[in-house]
Amino acid sequence: MGTDLRMLLLGAAAWAGALAGRWLGWWAVAVVAAGALGWLGLRPGRTALAVVLVLGGVACVATVRAGQVASSPVAQLAAEGAVARVTGTVTSDPRRTTGPYGDLVVTRIEVREVTGRGTTYALAAPVLVLGDRDWTGVALGSSVQASGRLSPADGADLAAVLGARGPPAVTGDPDAWWDAAAAVRGSVREAVAHRPAAERALVPALVDGDDADVDEDLAADFRTTGLTHLLAVSGTNLTLVVGFLLLLARWCGVRGRWLYGVGAAGIVGFVLLARTEPSVLRAAVMGTVALFAMGTQGRRRGSRALGVAVVALLLVQPGLAVSAGFALSALATAGIVLLAPAWRDALARWLPRWAAEAVAVPAAAQLACTPVVAALSGQVSIVAVAANLAAAPAVGPATVLGLGGGLVGLCWAPAGRVPGTLAGWCVGWIVMVARHGAGLPTAAVGWGTGAPALAALTLLVVVVVVLGPVVLRRPSTGLAAAGVLVVSLLVRLPSPGWPPAGWVLVACDVGQGDALVLPAGPGSAVVVDAGPDPAAVDGCLDRLGVASVPLLVLTHFHADHVDGVAGVLDGRRVGEVDTTRLLDPPAGVAEVGAAAGRAGLTPAAAPYGETRRVGEVTLQALWPPPDSPTAGPGDGSTANEASVVLLAEVRGVRILLTGDVEPEGQAALARAVPGLTVDVLKVPHHGSRYQDEDWLLSLGAQVAVVSVGADNDYGHPAAETLEPLAATGTRVLRTDEDGDVAVVADGGGLSVATR
Repeated sequence: MGTDLRMLLLGAAAWAGALAGRWLGWWAVAVVAAGALGWLGLRPGRTALAVVLVLGGVACVATVRAGQVASSPVAQLAAEGAVARVTGTVTSDPRRTTGPYGDLVVTRIEVREVTGRGTTYALAAPVLVLGDRDWTGVALGSSVQASGRLSPADGADLAAVLGARGPPAVTGDPDAWWDAAAAVRGSVREAVAHRPAAERALVPALVDGDDADVDEDLAADFRTTGLTHLLAVSGTNLTLVVGFLLLLARWCGVRGRWLYGVGAAGIVGFVLLARTEPSVLRAAVMGTVALFAMGTQGRRRGSRALGVAVVALLLVQPGLAVSAGFALSALATAGIVLLAPAWRDALARWLPRWAAEAVAVPAAAQLACTPVVAALSGQVSIVAVAANLAAAPAVGPATVLGLGGGLVGLCWAPAGRVPGTLAGWCVGWIVMVARHGAGLPTAAVGWGTGAPALAALTLLVVVVVVLGPVVLRRPSTGLAAAGVLVVSLLVRLPSPGWPPAGWVLVACDVGQGDALVLPAGPGSAVVVDAGPDPAAVDGCLDRLGVASVPLLVLTHFHADHVDGVAGVLDGRRVGEVDTTRLLDPPAGVAEVGAAAGRAGLTPAAAPYGETRRVGEVTLQALWPPPDSPTAGPGDGSTANEASVVLLAEVRGVRILLTGDVEPEGQAALARAVPGLTVDVLKVPHHGSRYQDEDWLLSLGAQVAVVSVGADNDYGHPAAETLEPLAATGTRVLRTDEDGDVAVVADGGGLSVATR
């Protein structure tokens, strides 16, 4: 049987309705209602009427939900920035993360009662909590009371963000099923506790999405090779676990309707084990769709199930319509259901059916997701299909054996280590695939995130979808296509016109962070800061042809300047690592120390006032002074002011790199180095509004570069910072709008090029 497009059409209508309700409100509902009445008058077919009703129904739900969130007492208190006390239930595991000023613990609670401005309200509202380390041990399902300041939330599925003050008061223990799920998760970790670090971290991630111990270097390799879905709960997890339970049930003699009961129990158990967060529920639904697709009449039943799943999820949670995770889940499932069968049948003309299936499924899923992945990451993974194909044979056994180790370990911990060891061996293969794949010369290529670039990529995907079965049905053309893919992986693709001849500075587009490159010679560069993402800075350096970094300077230890350090070190010769004197926040210091240690390097404080020559680059550290503190409060709140400020000169061009130095430090620099002038200025702190404007303007820079992420939460860059610079004739460029920015010294002075 073929694909049933009717339910897919209803799913698309639900998605459109959710977006319309979110952005147009009741106007969307009114327009849909008018359209429905018009169509009823024309007596349309049932499918057309169903499309209108679904679109209108989801738009109505989205509008009502948005109104409820906007008018809820929690949202109103958040809009006022009120201090409040909340009572609720913890709905996610607390996770440690690094914020702008140090470590935070992030969790969600379903608030049942809130007291603020002297009034107590009873309600039901999801709230994100940002707390200190006292929140780390709070168990999922616990009832808690907490106080702090409320602020508006960005996500459509949240009513507010609570900046918690002090530890929570636990007023109730989790229910028994949460205790049971926690016991299994703990037993899974114990089953692989004796394995190497990468295996010890990845097996729990595969089984139940517990990726807390996954090393950032490994996570970066998984991103580059398109294997990130293995580090989070996805529909694949549920399909493997429930599919194994169904096979086991059949082996035990279970038949007929009882198999549905086993499947349903497996789905419920999986959700409890992986947590009832929105991403887990989404994954469970999409995994259920995959189970339908695996049965008889799989393509027809799978397409129906996908359409129903999209409609149901958007009716329950309209905010998913703007969720990247939901889009990726739905597109990957659609690729498997709609595209994979035709590709499999084409390949099966000259390959064994199992081999054709193994190639078609990951290829179709990856292709369907490619435009969205490019929009999110700014790159297209070339190695993703090959990496997923190579990893696929180990994913199923690793997941099932890891879960088996956890279950057996509940009875006797030493016995659980036997399947745990086998799971570790399987995971070892996946790790090897990720690391070797990420190390290929063209594992991923940069791609623009603007509308024209994404439209071109989408058109290219459509062409591949149409021509794919035609190309793959013959051995000659199929093998030729595979050969082109292999060559593109092994031979680095040139970036036409990049880097431009005569470049003296490149500000890498690494999102909300800094990564700056000064050319020290052929294939060699001084790198100042590493940005927040190893893959982003690694890609920028690859595009510049940088194979050697004689000096890496990290201006301070905030995450947006150091978390990408592994990307600088990966596959390059690095001579020295210089840092600020202030060893704070601790998480950043530890990150840098660990990454440098793996490369056999020892970070040292940048020598104040000393002029050094590194290839074609002359450097002098102007800040911080030698008597500045080396210890901070532990929360990173003073780290910006301790940023290393460098005066560089390349081919006669004077460049000032300022880190995130604050106005007080800027004023001190003005006093310490009076009359300082430069040709190029890296605007401090991503162009924040807190600047010593007189000092910035006194530098007389011809070009100012702002390294900043698009749509960031900090309001960077501020117009009041950029406008005075532009008014004095300084040319201002910013990475969020221009991408990689190169400053070029040519015969006529300075020019700029962007990528």
